[in-house]
Amino acid sequence: MDYKDCMEFANANRTAHVATVEGNQPRVRPMGLWFADEHGFYFQIQTVKAVYKQLMANPKVELCFFTPAAGGRVMRVTGEVEFVHDRAVKQRVLNERKFLQGMGIDRPDHPLLAVFRVAKGEAFFWTMADSMKEAAIPRIKFDLQ
Repeated sequence: MDYKDCMEFANANRTAHVATVEGNQPRVRPMGLWFADEHGFYFQIQTVKAVYKQLMANPKVELCFFTPAAGGRVMRVTGEVEFVHDRAVKQRVLNERKFLQGMGIDRPDHPLLAVFRVAKGEAFFWTMADSMKEAAIPRIKFDLQ
């Protein structure tokens, strides 16, 4: 398995449970993946959200993607968030996520708009068959640009 398998799994199962830390308290929430490609796993958030403040204070994150198909399969991704400031990327998110306009976010430089990606880290796939051998599951390391 390689990063391409991770990218395909994430794009097919777009709800990720995203774990952050606030002080010494873990925080987890479901979040819609915008997309995954050869440059990482991309998400869009608003800067007024607690998750944004948590990621600014500590960029370490874990993502968990799940599908119930075939008895259930999980992909866990551990890495660090990198905020994306590229105007073209932010315009693309506005074009593709029309609901943002309903929030008043209507331009790439809007102060509420934030895009981040996880482009460096490691991932692994897990099923119930792996329940007692999680530590032995091979990790897929990635460092994307």
